[in-house]
Amino acid sequence: MEYVLETNAVTKRYRSFTALNGLTMRIPKGAIYGFVGKNGAGKTTLIRVICGLQEPTSGEYTLYGKKNTERDIIKARRRMGAIVETPSIYLDMTAEENLKQQYRVLGIPSFDGIYDILKLVGLENTGKKKAKNFSLGMRQRLGIAIALAGNPDFLVLDEPANGLDPQGIIEIRELVLRLNREKRITVLISSHILDELSKLATHYGFIDGGRMIKEVSREELEESCRKCIRVEVSDTKALSRVLDEMGEDYKILTGKTADIYGKVVISKLTGALEKQNCELISVKERDESLESYYVNLIGGGKNA
Repeated sequence: MEYVLETNAVTKRYRSFTALNGLTMRIPKGAIYGFVGKNGAGKTTLIRVICGLQEPTSGEYTLYGKKNTERDIIKARRRMGAIVETPSIYLDMTAEENLKQQYRVLGIPSFDGIYDILKLVGLENTGKKKAKNFSLGMRQRLGIAIALAGNPDFLVLDEPANGLDPQGIIEIRELVLRLNREKRITVLISSHILDELSKLATHYGFIDGGRMIKEVSREELEESCRKCIRVEVSDTKALSRVLDEMGEDYKILTGKTADIYGKVVISKLTGALEKQNCELISVKERDESLESYYVNLIGGGKNA
């Protein structure tokens, strides 16, 4: 698998405070990577580091195959567009004027692509309206437009849904999906709004206390959150034989526990297990939401 960004044991300290503690992450090319963590977990610090706004205290990272210690990391960063914390926009300028200013900063000689970017983010009809009169959602979309000015392959968005109303959140979500599907842009999106991320992300990284607790794909996460019945038995080999005969979908977890998916008649299962000299010790329904998965994961991380 090809990775746009790989970090290796990145640590960032501010005197006595450790914001990043040996963080390792990998973002696959073409992914929408949901970077999940509560406020203060280290999400923004990591983003500032990979954008070159801060240097790591130790560890290293690779962006498009270029290490942060190499001179060519500057060229690699030109393939990035980012919103860090809040959009960098000029409030007394129109959307078009903001983009023209960014084109000048980037040294882009022609303004030809500006209308297309404004249309992409849904701001092509704002005319002479100044950014100070935009809604918060419009300002966020203008910030994304500015980040797209250099035609990036990798877009980094730090809490883009913060403070937005439901309509604004939907607009940002649809824009990110469009950029990923139509423009093939890899996206790193940090957030603590798990329900919204679940509608976007193809991959997740869960961070707490500056450490990466776990990285999973959407499929792995859905499998973990899948509704099932968790059973404890005296012999999972016998359980496997019974469930195979019953045509049930299941997953053996340990020598004594398993998850059974779908509707199972417990009395029928108990009777079949008794014939195999296998005892059904306990049965528990399991239907884990993304929020509870995260809470359990972070709780486990703290005790690790």
